[in-house]
Amino acid sequence: MTSLTYHSQTSISKPHNPVLEVQKLVYAYSHQQPVLNEISFTLNVGDRVALMGATGSGKSTLLENLIGLKQPQSGKVLINNIPVEPKTLPEIWRQIGFGFQDANDQLFMPTILEDVSFGLRNYGVPLAEANERSHQLLANFGLATYAHRSAHELSGGQKRLAALAAILALNPAILILDEPTTGLDPAWRRHLAQVLLNLPVQVMLIASHDLNWLGKVTQRALVLSGGCIQIDQDIQPLLQEGHTLNQLGLPTDW
Repeated sequence: MTSLTYHSQTSISKPHNPVLEVQKLVYAYSHQQPVLNEISFTLNVGDRVALMGATGSGKSTLLENLIGLKQPQSGKVLINNIPVEPKTLPEIWRQIGFGFQDANDQLFMPTILEDVSFGLRNYGVPLAEANERSHQLLANFGLATYAHRSAHELSGGQKRLAALAAILALNPAILILDEPTTGLDPAWRRHLAQVLLNLPVQVMLIASHDLNWLGKVTQRALVLSGGCIQIDQDIQPLLQEGHTLNQLGLPTDW
């Protein structure tokens, strides 16, 4: 196989104000070679970052380690200087909004209003206040008229936005999304991009194969290959490097 020449892992220069730090993280499934091998990177306040990589490169596994759904064999994940470990997960989960690949995994109540208000009520917010905040979020996402409908009555794009509203109801500092554009047509992808660009979060990390869409909503790219972060740079110049992306299994013309 032809060897690849990668960019260095030097990140975009900015004041160091870390929100999420990954330090030499190693994760392997039972009796297998590590999927993630000494992964290290830092996300600072204001970062909007794309996590890219071919199918099977470990993107979802990395995201699940970041939020504590999986525990690494070695290394650390820190969220605002708090280590991600079983005893800190309640505190960690209040700071992170995580969107699964399938929006149906997050929409399970009889109506989407109840889905959006679920987290607020779970944290003791009075029902009237929780409903008021949830109605406002649904209105912001163009879903006000669907508040009392089941998620099964929504389109794929509407489900994505409803799931995002449920995530944002708790005002997370960090937003992490796994393949958010899967199944969306161009109009819904554009609408989702417009919503994301206006969110008041400290850090955004999005794993996706939709490279051109990522170029519109993120500034920086992390490329995962061979268990390591092989590229860490501005996304726009990277998207012009078709030969490098093609070698990494990420052709931009397909």
